[in-house]
Amino acid sequence: MWVSGFVILFKDGIIMKENLIKAAMGEIDADLILKGAEVYDVFTGETRRADVAVKDGIICGVGEYSGANEVDVSGKYILPGFIDAHMHIESSMVTPAEYAKAALAHGVTTVIADPHEIANVCGRAGLKFMKENAALAPLDIKFMLPSCVPCAPFDHSGAEFDAADTKELAPDFFGIAEMMNYPGVISCDSEVLGKLVDGKIIDGHAPMLTGRELDAYVCAGIKTEHECTTPEELREKLGKGMYVMLREGTLSKNLDALLAGVTSRNSRFCLFCTDDRFIGEVLKDGSIDLCVQKAVEGGTDIRDAINMATVNAAVCYGLKAGAVAPSYRADLVVCDDIVPKNIRMVYKDGKLVARDGKAVFDIKPAQICAEVMNTVHLDPVTAEFFAHEPSAEFTAIELIPDTIVTKKVRAKRGDKLSKVCVIERHKRTGNKGFAYVTNYGITNGAVASSIGHDSHNVIVIGDNDRDMAAAVNALGADGGIAVCSRGAVKARLTLEIAGLMSAKTAEDVTAAHEELYKTAADVGVNKGIEPFLSLAFLPLPVIPEIRVTDSGLFDVEKFEFI
Repeated sequence: MWVSGFVILFKDGIIMKENLIKAAMGEIDADLILKGAEVYDVFTGETRRADVAVKDGIICGVGEYSGANEVDVSGKYILPGFIDAHMHIESSMVTPAEYAKAALAHGVTTVIADPHEIANVCGRAGLKFMKENAALAPLDIKFMLPSCVPCAPFDHSGAEFDAADTKELAPDFFGIAEMMNYPGVISCDSEVLGKLVDGKIIDGHAPMLTGRELDAYVCAGIKTEHECTTPEELREKLGKGMYVMLREGTLSKNLDALLAGVTSRNSRFCLFCTDDRFIGEVLKDGSIDLCVQKAVEGGTDIRDAINMATVNAAVCYGLKAGAVAPSYRADLVVCDDIVPKNIRMVYKDGKLVARDGKAVFDIKPAQICAEVMNTVHLDPVTAEFFAHEPSAEFTAIELIPDTIVTKKVRAKRGDKLSKVCVIERHKRTGNKGFAYVTNYGITNGAVASSIGHDSHNVIVIGDNDRDMAAAVNALGADGGIAVCSRGAVKARLTLEIAGLMSAKTAEDVTAAHEELYKTAADVGVNKGIEPFLSLAFLPLPVIPEIRVTDSGLFDVEKFEFI
């Protein structure tokens, strides 16, 4: 287990910090001194040449220091470690410890993680697995307690957390995760309000909520929002006192659109997050470091961009991090330029954890408990299982590139549409719901997945029933993603942990995922549509405008089934 180097000594109930003070005074050696860098100051927006001294995992001084353990970083820049303000590790498709290797290599030293994906499948056992696995690596993972298990009262997940569960579990978690049931909040549903535990930071999730309804939502004590899609929505929510996150995930990319609403006056209440980002993209393009780069390219001042990646999130969540200053955690990013394109070294609690884009620490093999394995409970299906014909004219779902938001459209039988089916996979209820979508474009094939936010029932899409059956059957008890064509399995990624994550390395998972992408293209999936995450979000009944669950087609705006 990784243990922070910061040791606090207790004597007669008084916290003793003598070593830290003496190292700051130069009376004893610091444990580490980074010499001669340009140090960025988040408080003044200035850079200055200085040494950074570290003792017991804490920055003890920024100035002139010398000692036995000096590292020459002259000509480099030192930035605070980056903070991902909201994310789901499960969406990376690897374990927390494996995710840590990729994130730390890109300068991310802290993440605010919501494990509601695995909680919806495995309940408390899933939360226990995530915490125990996270402890194997040095990434600082602040787990929030899922508030919506399931995300809506009519959804069918593998577990349920009510208000009593939430209050019982809350002391062991950093805060309360995104409250997606905004209709329950503004209607004063007692069960929903009972989950908003006093004294805890509460994250929000209220896309397009505005006016009095937004006022009511904020009055419940909800502090953040990561579902803004327009500058106008960003400005309104900032004006209500919320922290707003600019998101750069795999499918949901709101950063570029929202930058138009960010100014030097309001940027201190803006944060960066990745939300749902596949591990292959983290390896290749980065995480919060990429957000900083894109913000600068979009015209944001580099000082505002760095602060959005560091101290703003630290202030929002009450962390003693996000700054290169005395008494702050020694989470440090050493890079060639102030824009963090070439990260040379990353320190977590004063210890080197990554160099030149690679983690330099080892993690023990993960111990995976039986409770999070073999979680897809489905009997084999046949083509007849998917027999379903729409009426002559009907409501369909329009997929929109680069967003999880969908549109309601009218369609006719004979239009070029893809059939979707969501199948309950937790308790063998036999529930299945059908819908038809535009823009997916699959031909002579089907894609099935055990990733179906947030209840994670099996979802399959295709243009013929035989391939849909073959794709679902290919998932087996482990789950994952399968692409079938003409009755044969063409590509497969096994996600044996809750049907969401693999125990393999990030590189192995990325290679398998790339094969899935190639195969999806071979069966005609629209190049403008993310083939797997667009499918995964179709069952999420809290994102406008229209979704499909195992109970059928759902109008999110009216919050009722069609």
